[in-house]
Amino acid sequence: MGYKEQIDYSRLPKHIAVIMDGNGRWAQGQGKMRVFGHEHGVLSVKDIVEGCVEVGIEYLTLYAFSTENWSRPKEEVDALMQILISTINKETETLNKNNVKLNAIGNIESLPQECIDDLKEAMDKTAHNKKCTLTLALSYSSKWEIVNAAKKIAVAVKNNTIDINDIDENLFSSELTTVNIPDPELMIRTSGEHRISNYLLWQMAYTEFYFTDVLWPDFRRENLFEAIVDYQKRERRFGKISEQLN
Repeated sequence: MGYKEQIDYSRLPKHIAVIMDGNGRWAQGQGKMRVFGHEHGVLSVKDIVEGCVEVGIEYLTLYAFSTENWSRPKEEVDALMQILISTINKETETLNKNNVKLNAIGNIESLPQECIDDLKEAMDKTAHNKKCTLTLALSYSSKWEIVNAAKKIAVAVKNNTIDINDIDENLFSSELTTVNIPDPELMIRTSGEHRISNYLLWQMAYTEFYFTDVLWPDFRRENLFEAIVDYQKRERRFGKISEQLN
């Protein structure tokens, strides 16, 4: 029996976040340049998006490019930006076909203008879709996001728009880039690394982590289904004890 057949559809995670790691190592293992791995990683993105649609995952967030990634060699960064542009242009029709809405979080204005323009156009073209929201974390840093939220709240307090006693978790969350997205219940990281790399630090306070040795270009929907099955075997207590959940 495959992993899809083991999924309990009454207990699906509403939101899955993914750190797509291992493109460079996958390419180097085949004697290729790192960009070769990034190109093949796009195939995994497409398959995982379609896998989420297939089983009914409502939100999928992919860590596509971190703030720290800008420090990589210029040739690799330029290639990543070109892959991003070409993929957005090529896959917008497929997103509409699968009823997937495209979204983006991060310091989007730091991207090349062509990326910004194509991204906004694709988001507009898919805005009506309802089955799944695909969010790309681009030029994203969770610490940057949290600091920006703190600055916005500080300005609001200074301008007497809010009282300092109004600040709580809900107010803070409303100033994050994920304001319209539920916190992820499951985070998947590929390639055998066991860290979250400045990704959704606030949002993943109670997220279940799933780490796999599979490199991202080899990760397919059956691997996704395996992660979902593993997630469903866990008891999510949120600080309580097991007896309180029954």
